[in-house]
Amino acid sequence: MLSGIKQFILDYIESGKEIYFDLEKQVWEKPELGMEEHFASKLYTDFLEANGFEVERGSAGMPTAFIAVWGSEKPVIGFSMEYDALPGLSQKVQTKKEAKVPKAPGQGCGHNLIGAGGAFAALAFKAAAEKFNIKCTIKIFGTPAEELCIGKPVMGNAGLFRGVDIFLDWHPWSVSGAQYKTCPAYFNVKFHYKGRTAHGNSPWHGRSAMDAAILQAHAIEMLREHITPGPGPLAANTINYTFSDTGPEFASVVPDRATLWCVGRFETSKQLADALERVKKTAEGSAIATGTTVETEYITASHEMIPNVAAHRVVHDNLILLGDIEFTEEEKRFVLDMQKEEGQETYWKEGIEPFDFSYFAVTDSAEYSWEGPYAQLSIKLGPGPGWHNWMVTACGGNTHGQKSIVKAAQILAASAVDFALDEKLVEDAETEWRESLGGRVYKSLLPEGTPVPLAINKDTMEKYR
Repeated sequence: MLSGIKQFILDYIESGKEIYFDLEKQVWEKPELGMEEHFASKLYTDFLEANGFEVERGSAGMPTAFIAVWGSEKPVIGFSMEYDALPGLSQKVQTKKEAKVPKAPGQGCGHNLIGAGGAFAALAFKAAAEKFNIKCTIKIFGTPAEELCIGKPVMGNAGLFRGVDIFLDWHPWSVSGAQYKTCPAYFNVKFHYKGRTAHGNSPWHGRSAMDAAILQAHAIEMLREHITPGPGPLAANTINYTFSDTGPEFASVVPDRATLWCVGRFETSKQLADALERVKKTAEGSAIATGTTVETEYITASHEMIPNVAAHRVVHDNLILLGDIEFTEEEKRFVLDMQKEEGQETYWKEGIEPFDFSYFAVTDSAEYSWEGPYAQLSIKLGPGPGWHNWMVTACGGNTHGQKSIVKAAQILAASAVDFALDEKLVEDAETEWRESLGGRVYKSLLPEGTPVPLAINKDTMEKYR
C-alpha cells in the first residue's frame, strides 16, 4: 500500500510542478527583505486558500506571517515556508556576477524555493490523504524574516507551534542529506548611546556616545576570553559587533549618539542567556564611565536546535528510496563556471550525505524543535562552498532551483505519509524529543513585552519596490 501511495505522490508532483515553478519564480523576481514580504505572503496565502486550506493571515501580529490548516485529526504534520530575501544579492541567471538591479535584494539563500517547495510537499500530501483516506491534520507555517531570525521566535512565543506531532522542513544546500543536526542559539541586540555634543576645541563640555560604544567594544573583546568556546569550529561560541548611526559625523564635534550592534551565537540557550547578561553589563558600565545613557533594543533571539534521530531517519530513508536530483552536464557546468568566476576551487560533489550528526548554520527553524520532533532535509542546489552569495541567487532562479523544489516535495510528502500511517514512528520521535529536552519547556529568549521590529527593513525596501 505504501508504495502505491508514494507512486501517487510522485505522479502528482510531476504533473503539477509547473504551478510551483511559477510561484517560486514570481518570488525570485520580486525579492523582499524580512518583514516586508507582502507580495510573497499574499501570493502564497491566496494560493493555499484556493487549494482548500483555511488560512490565518497576520499571525502573531506580523503582517506577512500566516498559518494554513487542512484536516482535523491526528497526527498533526507541520510544514514550513520561508520567502524573505537578502540585501544586495540581486543577480541575473548567468555565470558572471551581474545584478539585475544594482544593490537590490536577491534570493541568495533560496527562500523562494523553500516557500514553494514547502507548499508543494504539503499539497502533495493533502492530495494523497484525500485519495487514500489518511487521517491527519496539515499545518503550514508561513514564517517571515528568517534571515533575521525574527518570524519563528515571535510565532513560537505566541504558542503557534504547539500541538504539532512532526515538523517537516527543508533547505536548499550544496549537498543532499537528512542528517540529524543542531544549530547555535542566537541573539541580535542593539545598544543605543546618547551623550552631549560639544566643539572639538573644548570637548570637556560634551559627553561622547562614541567613546561609550568604543569602550563597550573593548569590554566585549576582554569578555571573549571568559566565555566557553563551544564544541569546535563548526559550532564556536562567537560574539560579533559593529558601530552604526554614529554622529554628528564630523571630527570637530563630540558625537552625541552611537549604536553598537551586537550578534551572538552559542551552543546552548543557557550559555547565550549568561553571555547576553554580561554583554548588557558592559553597556551599562560603559555608559557610567562616559557619563552617557544607553538603551537596549532587542531585535531577536532564537534557541539551539534539538536534534531528533528518529524523525530524520524517516526523511533519510525516503531520500535513499527516491534518490537525489539528477543534474545535466550543462547544469553542472553552470556551477563550475560560477566557482571559477569567483576564484574558488571548482568541484561537483555527487551522492547523498551519510546519515550522521551534523551542525547547521543559525536558523530560527530551531524554534520548531522545542515544540515537537523536527526534521530538516537538505537538497543540493549547486554552489559551494559557502552560501548567501550571488551564485545561490543565480541557481535559485535557474533549473537547479526547480529541480530542488520537486525533490524536496517528493521526499517530505513521502515522509509525511510514513508518519501518518505508522503511529510508532511518531511515538519514537516524540519519546526521543522528550528525552532530549529533559524536562525543559519552550520559553522565549526575548524579554517579555519586546516589540516586534516590523519596520526593520521598511526604508531599504522602499528603494526597490
